[in-house]
Amino acid sequence: MRIYTDLDTPLGPILLVSDGSTLTGLYFIGQKYYPEPAAHWKHDPALRLFREVEAGIAAYLSRQLQTFDVPVRLEGTPFQTRVWQAIAALPFGKTQSYTALAESIGAPSSVRAVGGATGRNPISLIVPCHRVIGRDGALTGYAGGLARKRALLKFELGRNSSRLRPLATAL
Repeated sequence: MRIYTDLDTPLGPILLVSDGSTLTGLYFIGQKYYPEPAAHWKHDPALRLFREVEAGIAAYLSRQLQTFDVPVRLEGTPFQTRVWQAIAALPFGKTQSYTALAESIGAPSSVRAVGGATGRNPISLIVPCHRVIGRDGALTGYAGGLARKRALLKFELGRNSSRLRPLATAL
């Protein structure tokens, strides 16, 4: 069974999806590959896990949290899962190129496939795909939109002193 709720955040509205014990999705509303909640999904905004994710997002945005500690389950192909696990290991405020990411998972000739898997990341922000950039440092692709990616990176790199304003006004 899929359980879901929507959150209003300074990053924009977010859809959270769970199997009841783990987070299986965190999507910015309207992002590429956004799943529309189906009729058989259960809406449960009081699910404890959702409240933990909401608290984590608030702590992240107030710079009190750099790594989320909620149980997640990555649903994808074995290759996608390897890519997402590597992305999840990227530290707060650091970036890595798609090329370096491909090399880190032992697939140096699969840069385009790594980009495709990155774009299909089902747990944005917690699996911080906004930290993956072009080899030349360019901000290329982001299912949640380049303005959001730029704002998240500026926030993490400390280029904005306000905890919420730069994110809300950049979108």
